[in-house]
Amino acid sequence: MARQRFWTLPRTLVGAVLANTLIGPLAADLLIPDIAKQHLHNPNWPPHAKFHDAQYVGMGMLTGAMGLRILLRRKGDQRAQFYLAAALGSVTWLGMWGALLFPGTAAKDPEFECTSHRVLGMDVQLFIALVMLVGLSAAVGVERGRARRIAG
Repeated sequence: MARQRFWTLPRTLVGAVLANTLIGPLAADLLIPDIAKQHLHNPNWPPHAKFHDAQYVGMGMLTGAMGLRILLRRKGDQRAQFYLAAALGSVTWLGMWGALLFPGTAAKDPEFECTSHRVLGMDVQLFIALVMLVGLSAAVGVERGRARRIAG
């Protein structure tokens, strides 16, 4: 039986989403000035709100790092590791959409509503979350098809 390639398109796509999950929230909330002033550097946010934002950033970094570690492992059940890494990659982005289901939440604070950018009618962070989830779904779908073809 021929050895399977390690870096397939689905694995590369999941890796890209996980890398963005690891770095994106930190960069957005701390390093990009226009976004940071809406989050951790917002003087109108009480300390507890900043705590939960920092918690979200930390959780995103942890799930991204764990997912990458699992995805990059070359021993063990590669397919199971791929699916687990994809699932971990979805946690941060599903959580962003899920947060909107709670009473009193909004994707933007009212003070930034007039300056906020939208893509296809969505706040930018929700659009990014949607792109990440679509990418993960596509990767899982392609991998499932590939697995069926290999199984014969």
